[in-house]
Amino acid sequence: MRIFDNVVQNPADYNFEIERLGPCKIPSPIRNPVFVAEDARMLLTSDTAILKRCIEKGLPLPSFEVSGPHEKIFHDPAWSRAAILTAGGLCPGLNHVIKGLVEILSFDYGIRTIYGIRYGYRGLAARHSLTPMLLDTEVVDTIHTLGGTILGSSRGQQDTSEMVDTLRRMNINLLFCIGGDGSLRAARDLAIECRKRKLAISIVGIPKTIDNDLNFVGRSFGFETAVTATSPVIESAHMEAKGTINGIGLIKLMGRDSGFITAYATVANPVVNFCLIPEDPFTMEGENGLLKALERRLNYKSHAVIVVAEGAGQELIKGEEQTRDASGNLRKKDIGEFLRQQFEAHFKKLGTEISIKYFDPSYSIRSIPAVGADAIRCYMLARGAVHAAMAGRTNCVVGNLHDGAANTLVPIELAAFERQRVDLHGDLWRAVLDATCQGDYFYPSNRPSNAPP
Repeated sequence: MRIFDNVVQNPADYNFEIERLGPCKIPSPIRNPVFVAEDARMLLTSDTAILKRCIEKGLPLPSFEVSGPHEKIFHDPAWSRAAILTAGGLCPGLNHVIKGLVEILSFDYGIRTIYGIRYGYRGLAARHSLTPMLLDTEVVDTIHTLGGTILGSSRGQQDTSEMVDTLRRMNINLLFCIGGDGSLRAARDLAIECRKRKLAISIVGIPKTIDNDLNFVGRSFGFETAVTATSPVIESAHMEAKGTINGIGLIKLMGRDSGFITAYATVANPVVNFCLIPEDPFTMEGENGLLKALERRLNYKSHAVIVVAEGAGQELIKGEEQTRDASGNLRKKDIGEFLRQQFEAHFKKLGTEISIKYFDPSYSIRSIPAVGADAIRCYMLARGAVHAAMAGRTNCVVGNLHDGAANTLVPIELAAFERQRVDLHGDLWRAVLDATCQGDYFYPSNRPSNAPP
């Protein structure tokens, strides 16, 4: 059972409460705000059957704290010093978030000392001797037009105790960590160490994962930009495939363990004939294997477009030693190159001429600036993070579970519990199957007799 389903079915087994450093006694300096109530909550699900069952059994309703400006805050702005870091791989929108954090801290709360920690958590480890960057509204004025992150990023674990020592030495009481599941777990560890030392430091995460694989935070920033950026690549692959007999356009997209980018890109560009994701294992050989399915497609239309997530089909690639990156993640083998070689060998054996064009736009996608919808999401997440931190919340991540609704605060433990994955029984995957008709090629006996080729 997925963690989301388990949580809404068994809410009493999970902790939805956000850790607080203490009571909020300081009047907020924000001018003309609409404050959120201290007990404002947002339901995790709108499924009335689940809610009714919870009420009947006396179970707590699964809900998260609403994020927003509070009438009373915990941290005194006059004595507050903030730090911002970006960790993990690049993602569209990182600079948008940095700009949003600096502007809300400066304009809403009047905080004047804001540090940019260079190269992620590495910059908090004194042994690396990385001087922090002083940030203000002038420094960040135009950074949203740039891809990447002005602070730099890195992977790999650092000593938690050493990093907390740095925060104490710098008199930081507000730390904003922009990153994915591994980066958020590091933020959680920092919050736990601060609690042990009785340090009043708010540590708040902003979810950064281009793969959209964090739970309970809604759509993470950068994802929509990534899907948008795939469109011209898929269209180019389609034109290349159609331009020759038995042309194959093969595109590898990001998605280490979750196929959201690949699935959404397929639905957004319904010229794709095969969508291959980590959640849906496939075989190469046999009557229902990919090679036979591709044969059927080429016999029907003389061309094919295949989109594959980088983490798909890893079990098919034999004989390669699997290594780990600095963060401990298994490096994925090149499924795109594997498929290209398999296709060439298979059709050569059949004596069938094919033409394969292989596209891998991964790095060119993740380093571009965010598109409009993502840019808005970045600013709103930054805003929610600052308000949460100033109200003394810690060990949490800001999310927007229901698009368009208010931001919520999610315990890091829940958000990073496991990677969110495409539900093969959900509406998204059904849309993929409808758009590609790939089931007809894999399982031709199920193909309706009146279906077009």
